[in-house]
Amino acid sequence: MDSVDLEVLKNSVQWQQQGHRVLLVTVVRTWGSSPRPEGAMLAVRDDGLVVGSVSGGCIEDDIIDRVRRQGITSDRPEAIKYGISAEEAHRFGLPCGGTIELVAEPLKPASGIAELLDAVENGRLVARTLDMATGAATLGPANATDGLAFDGKTLLTIHGPRYRMLVIGAGQLSKYLCQIAVGLGFQVTVCDPREEYTETWDIPGVTMVRTMPDDTVTDMKLDERCAVIALTHDPKLDDLALMEALRTRAFYVGALGSRRNNQARRERLKEFDLTELQLARLHGPVGIYIGSRTPPEIAISILAEVIAAKNHVSLPDILQVEGAKAAREMAASTGSSCDVAPDPA
Repeated sequence: MDSVDLEVLKNSVQWQQQGHRVLLVTVVRTWGSSPRPEGAMLAVRDDGLVVGSVSGGCIEDDIIDRVRRQGITSDRPEAIKYGISAEEAHRFGLPCGGTIELVAEPLKPASGIAELLDAVENGRLVARTLDMATGAATLGPANATDGLAFDGKTLLTIHGPRYRMLVIGAGQLSKYLCQIAVGLGFQVTVCDPREEYTETWDIPGVTMVRTMPDDTVTDMKLDERCAVIALTHDPKLDDLALMEALRTRAFYVGALGSRRNNQARRERLKEFDLTELQLARLHGPVGIYIGSRTPPEIAISILAEVIAAKNHVSLPDILQVEGAKAAREMAASTGSSCDVAPDPA
């Protein structure tokens, strides 16, 4: 789940423990363009304090205003629509023709939000079923491919880590990359058998394992909601992990390194009987070309490419490291101008 939505759950539980009433608002349907997807959440405290988001801001303002004027008095959830008319869509900052339906749920002990938060923080993927008539909720197991469902009587939402990321190597770049990846909602595992790197690892929310990378790939049973990124520059570690990862359904497999090193890596991987189709799945040099020089900038470059793959966005060659550098070199050889930034290497 989105890290923003995790903050919604955390604050909801904390506010309830402090004796406040809390209204949990969930996006359940959208028509046309919408600023936030189905499942996005917002929590409003009885004094108007808010965390999370369900729109570009105007709908939040309206909900906050209602809570401040009327309080949170109901014990039952209700469905609310915004943007039914063109005038209302404009008023609430929705794109032309956009409509959004929300479920506003006054939280109480039967809502089970504390239990939901505990499950999510322990890495479990769970389904929450809300009874619209009573406001009671139950938790059950879920699959990563399950989605939100709302029929007016019950609301089913999925919570927990939808996407996993395996990072090979616990170096400085990995620390920046993992911090950002956790914020993006990934369940992150770092694999590095080298004690000199793992002993200084201090990134919260990340699982550290010291097994061999190829064994880790096998143990994790990677599926289509997994990404693998090799960052050690050590073929003994990176190549074995990549060999196994390219045989899985992982949506993204990438490796750090120059164009020359990545070409050499592809030649080595051919010796492991990988097919051309499997080798073609390897992203390398990893990341998009933004002229990155520092570890934080490189981490952003890599994760931008990962998110594009996750969202099924095909990036043009000019945005990828290999294509951008090739375009620059061609421009330099012909003496023509080029919009590609200088090579940071």
